[in-house]
Amino acid sequence: MSTREEKFEAMLQSVQREYETTLQKMEKLKGEGKEKTATYRQLMGDKLMLQNILSRYKIYGLLD
Repeated sequence: MSTREEKFEAMLQSVQREYETTLQKMEKLKGEGKEKTATYRQLMGDKLMLQNILSRYKIYGLLD
């Protein structure tokens, strides 16, 4: 595997981990009834951004 491929895989794994962590944080806040907080709204923005990145990987056939 080339260095470029290794970097791509590292980035993909990082984005996937961050997406999962963001979802977990959102679920915790939601369970506490804090959906209207600035933190929750920031996490929602982060989630949408990460979802967009993962969707682009899928569009280009780089992710199953």
